[in-house]
Formats: sequence, structure tokens, C-alpha cells
Amino acid sequence: MTDTAPAAIPPSGQVTLADGRVELAPGTPPPAGPYANADLLPVPAAGRTWTTYNFSALWVGMAHNTASWTLASGLIAVGMDWKQAVFTIALANLVVLVPMLLTGHAGPKYGIPFPVFARASFGVRGANLPAVVRALVACGWFGIQTWIGGEAIYFLAGKLIGDSWSNAASVGGHAWTMWLSFAVFWLLQVAIIVRGMDTIRRFENWAAPFVIVGALVMLGWMSSKAGGVGPLFDQPSRLGWGGGFWKLFWPSLMGMIGFWSTLSLNIPDFTRYGRSQKAQTWGQALGLPTTMTLFAFLSVLVTSGSQAVYGKPVWDPVQLAAKTDNVAGLLYALVTVLVATLSVNIAANLVSPAFDFSNMAPRKVSFRTGALITAVLAVLILPWKLYSDPQGYIFTWLGLVGGLLGTVAGILVADYWLVRRTRLDLADLYRAGGRYWYAGGWNWRAVLAFLAGGVLAVGGASFRPLIDGRPIPALASLADYGWAVGLGTSLVLYLALTAASGRGRRTG
Repeated sequence: MTDTAPAAIPPSGQVTLADGRVELAPGTPPPAGPYANADLLPVPAAGRTWTTYNFSALWVGMAHNTASWTLASGLIAVGMDWKQAVFTIALANLVVLVPMLLTGHAGPKYGIPFPVFARASFGVRGANLPAVVRALVACGWFGIQTWIGGEAIYFLAGKLIGDSWSNAASVGGHAWTMWLSFAVFWLLQVAIIVRGMDTIRRFENWAAPFVIVGALVMLGWMSSKAGGVGPLFDQPSRLGWGGGFWKLFWPSLMGMIGFWSTLSLNIPDFTRYGRSQKAQTWGQALGLPTTMTLFAFLSVLVTSGSQAVYGKPVWDPVQLAAKTDNVAGLLYALVTVLVATLSVNIAANLVSPAFDFSNMAPRKVSFRTGALITAVLAVLILPWKLYSDPQGYIFTWLGLVGGLLGTVAGILVADYWLVRRTRLDLADLYRAGGRYWYAGGWNWRAVLAFLAGGVLAVGGASFRPLIDGRPIPALASLADYGWAVGLGTSLVLYLALTAASGRGRRTG
């Protein structure tokens, strides 16, 4: 088989509708074989029904969760004031929106999920490389959110049971009752996974407003404790607006981008249900930056208030809620955390890796099996270490995530927009020997661009608190800009390699 099919071969068995969307031609049998299953096949145009409102609502539900709260409050904990923190988060979400819209374009146009979309650039088999990277990242997020949910159960039970629960014997640096709470929340999610996704969808319709009310209640409580709203705005930055701030700003910005860098890749998993490009574009543009900025604003004000009241910022909302003596208020706050974490964790951190693991072995791994694999790996990643402090959470975890996933995004954008001009052949995405088979199912150009971009993006990063030191100290100066370095390097190198091999003149 040659490296790629010639451009003269037209896309097989597909039709382009008047609005630009593409689907398999009527009467054409759906792709079959070892690289296809029901979960990975294109969604027919009639099944793409999501509107602008649906995508905006999706982002409201995604953004209003405890991890988003700690993202903003963590910036206060490392020295920023509320203005600096909100500015950093708002800018990061505007930046990450661009690749999110670019990669999301393939969803409503072709109805395909991310692992299938990645086959065009990495190869039918090679797509497993970015899929596994993204799946492992999602496993990390699933574990972090599960630890947060376990914390909520631990503090809630401690208020009801007393010191015998809260001050239980320590095992591995945490009370054994904390480990039990973590296990209970993990099992709760697994039980929902086994029952299917329909169960969690009932939560998502009301979880977001429930969390917003909870955040407003916490803001009112903190304002009352601080003696009014004024002290929440008056807490000064420990950095100023000079060199100290800008030194922290760039790695923080990359960390904030890294927070949504997973979804900037897997957004086709959702946009494949979009009614039109307009629906996904406006839905995301209205939903992501506004929602994240407003929620960050609430978070940083409450965290600033905790600094005024307790003398130091309390960045974890679960631990902050545990400081109240009002049992009813505590119960409401922690139940809010549980509901938000449960709904968001399964929707945002389970759907995509389930598709990714299914893509590795479509005939053997179903969506449900992939979800169970995710839940197990989420524990093995040791999420309590990732979440142990804001420094490690923002700069290690989010920075590494952003660097690697920015590298994948650069390749996808280069291939789909600049090489193929958004033209894909649906049937060949599922077929051995087609135009996306390359050499044995792998596109070596994409793999080389990914390796080069990944090394430059994260090779000089500090891996603390996971491990000490930097893998390649000479690259330390690039570590603060991991997402941008990874995206830019992989995009340029992929285009150069493609042009050098003559593939830039070919499409489809």
C-alpha cells in the first residue's frame, strides 16, 4: 500500500448537504470491520440536533464544578489578587476557545468523535497515540474529581458522626475514613456507569443552577464573616503588577489553558451532535469564556474573603465549607459539591476516555467497558498527590497536561484546516488500506511532530510534587509556555514534513 491515496480518488459513499454537513450516502452500508463499532460511527445528519442553547448549557454544567473553583482560588493562594486572577482566567479561556472551535468544526460537519477525527492526521491505527494520551489525562481528572467528592463525604460524615470519624487513625498521610469516603464516592460513580449514561443526564439539567446558588450562598456567608463585601475586594496582591506578577502570570496562563486543553481536543465528541456550525460556534463562544470568568469571579472573591477572615486563603471549597458552625449550611454546601462533582465528572471526564479506549479495540471494548477502565486507572494515577497543593495542581499537573495536549491540537489543526481544507472521506476513516492508512496504519509525520513538540513543551518542566527535578534541564526556559510551545512546534513541523513529502498537494 502506498503512503497515501492520490487526490484524484473522490470521497466514497458520502453526500454533502446544502448546509455543508456531510453524511454517508443513503443506502450505503455503515463502515464495519476491526476499526468500527456502533459508538464510533458517524452520527447521521438527522441525529445532529444540538442547538446553540444546548452547547451553552453544556458549558454551564461543565464550568460550575469544584475543580473550576479551585483553579481560580488557587491563584489567590499563590499570591494574586482578585483582579489578577480573573484577568488570567478570562484571557486563558479566550485563547483556548480558538483551537476548541477549530477542532470542534469536524463534529457537526462529519458527525465523528475525536478518536475517528484523529485518524485523518495520525492514521487509522496511529490515532490511538493521541487517544491514549488524552484518555490518561481524563483519567487523572476523573481521579481528582473523585478525591474532591470523597472529601465532601468525609467532612459531611465528620459533622454528623463527630471526632471519631474526623480524627481517625492516619494511613498514607490521610485518615482511614478519608480513604473510605474516596472509595464510597468512586463506587457510587461506578454504579452509575454500570447502569448507563441516562441516569446521569437527569442530574445535568439541574446540577449547574444548584451549584451557582451554592456559590452565591458561600459568597454571602463569607461576606458576613468578613464584615461586608469590601474586605473581599481589598485583599492586596502579594505580587504587585511588576516582575513578580508577570513571572507567575505566564505559567499560570498556560495552566489555565491546560485546564480545558482536554476538551479542546475531545470537543468533537459533543459537537458531532450539533445541528450546524453556527450552533457549536455560538454555543461555545457564549458558554465557555463568560461562564468560566463569572464562576472564577465568585471563587476568587470567596477565597479573598477567607484570607481576610482566617489570615490565609483557603483555596479548597470543601475545607472552607467545613469551617462553618451552621450544620444546615454545611450540609447544603457539601451536597452541592457532591452533586456538581458527580454530574460533571461523569459527563466531562468519562465520555471521552470511554471512546478512546473503545477506539483501541472496537470489537472488544465497548463504551461501558472503556468507562470502567477509566475508573480503575483514575485510582492508579494517585490523584491525591496531584491535588495536594495549589503549586503542584496548577504548575505541574495542568502545565504538563497543557503541553502534551497542545502538541496534539497543533497537528489536528494543521492537518484538518491547512492540509485538507476540512475535506475528509468518512468511509476511509474506518478502513484499512484507505487514504488514512499511511504506512501500516501510522502517519510517521504526525508521530514525529508529536514527539518533538512534546519534548520541547514538557521536557524542561518541574514534575514536583510527583518527582524531583526536570527531565531535560536545558529546556527549563520553555516550561512556562508549554501549551504554546507544543502547539506551535507540532503545527509547523507537521506542515513542513507534509510539504517535504509532497502530501501538501493532496486532499481528502
